[in-house]
Amino acid sequence: MKHSKKILSLALFALIAAGAIAQVESGGGVRRRSERDKKKTEAANGQVTPRMQDFYVEKSAHDADIEYMRKIYRQIDLTKDANTPLYFPEDVVDGQENLFRLMLRLVCDGSIPAYEYLDGREVFTDQYRVNVPEMLDRYDIYYQQSGSGKNAKVTIEEADVPTGQVLNYYILEKWEFDRRSNQMKTRVEAICPVLNKIGDFGGDTRYPMFWVKFDALRPFLANQYIFLTDDNNLPTYSLDDYFNLGMYDGEIYKTQNLRNLSMNQMYPDEDELKQAQDSIDRRLREYGKHLWVPTREEYLAQKEREQAAKEGKLVGDDGEPILNVVEDSTPVEQKRESTKKRAVKKKRSTAKPKSSGSSSSGNSNAAKSVRRRKK
Repeated sequence: MKHSKKILSLALFALIAAGAIAQVESGGGVRRRSERDKKKTEAANGQVTPRMQDFYVEKSAHDADIEYMRKIYRQIDLTKDANTPLYFPEDVVDGQENLFRLMLRLVCDGSIPAYEYLDGREVFTDQYRVNVPEMLDRYDIYYQQSGSGKNAKVTIEEADVPTGQVLNYYILEKWEFDRRSNQMKTRVEAICPVLNKIGDFGGDTRYPMFWVKFDALRPFLANQYIFLTDDNNLPTYSLDDYFNLGMYDGEIYKTQNLRNLSMNQMYPDEDELKQAQDSIDRRLREYGKHLWVPTREEYLAQKEREQAAKEGKLVGDDGEPILNVVEDSTPVEQKRESTKKRAVKKKRSTAKPKSSGSSSSGNSNAAKSVRRRKK
C-alpha cells in the first residue's frame, strides 16, 4: 500500500514537472504560452504581424458610391529636391535605410510579394508574381541563395545593392470621387523602382524592376522616419506620411487608356506634352468644384474677380477690391520737417498781392496776367 502511494506521488510529480517545461512565467503567475505572446514577440523584433498589416490596408469605396475614377502613372525623379528623402541615406545609417534598400530586402525575404512590370496593364495576382532569383539575374545583382523552391531564401550584401542606379520611381495613383463624402480621394496603389544604366552605345536606359503594392509596404514605411529639408534635421514624418500627404514631386508619364499609349506617344511635341500634363493635373484637382451650381453671390463675385484680373487689380473672394497699403519708412522728424515746408510753400502760393488805393482795374488785370505767366 505504501509502495503504491509512493508510485502515484512520483507519477504526479513527473506530470507537473513536464507541464512546467511548456509553460512560461508572467506577472508572478504561471500560464501557457499562447499565439498572442508569439505575435507580441514578433512585433518587438520588428516584424509585421497580421493585425498590423490589416490596420494599414485601406478599403476601397463601393462601386455604387464612385462617381469618377482615373488611374495616373507618375514618374518620381530623385534628382529633384522634393524627392531626395527617397534616395538618402545611400548606406544604412543607425538602422535607417532608403526606400529601395527597404523594398529589395522585403522582397528577397519574402515579407511582401512583388509583381511583374507589364507596362500599363498591371495585374497583381499570383500568376504574375516575380521570381526573385530570376529578377536579380536579369539585372546583374549579386546574391546568395539558400534552399530551393518556396523555402528558398535570398540574401544580398549591402555593398551589392545598386542604390546609386535607382534614380527614378514609377507610382500608380488612383483618383476617385466619392459621392457619399463629396470628396476627391487620392491614394497610391503601387510603387516600382527603376534602374538607370548606361547602354552599350551611350545614353541612359531605364529598366523598371517590379511592382510592390503600397498597402503591403505601408507597415514598414511607417517605421522609417525622414526629414524633408536641410533646415530641420529632426525626422518628423515617416515614409508613409510622405506618400499619403503627396509630398513628392512627380510628372504624369501615362494615364490608363484603351490604346495603352504613353504621354510621349500621344503628344510627341514637348510643349504639347507639358500642356497636356498640366491640363490633366488641373482637371483632377478641380473636378469637385464643377459639380455644384454656384449661388448668385458666388457667380457675381467670380465675374468681378475675372474682370479685375483683366484690369490687373486684386479682388477678394467677396468681390471687394483689395487695397495695397504701402508703409512709409521715413523717420518721424523728417516727416514733420517736410510737412512744415509744404505748409510754408502753400501759404506763400496763396498769399494775395498788395493793392494800392490809386490802382485801377487795368492794373489789377495786369497783376492777374503776371500770375498766369508764372504758372
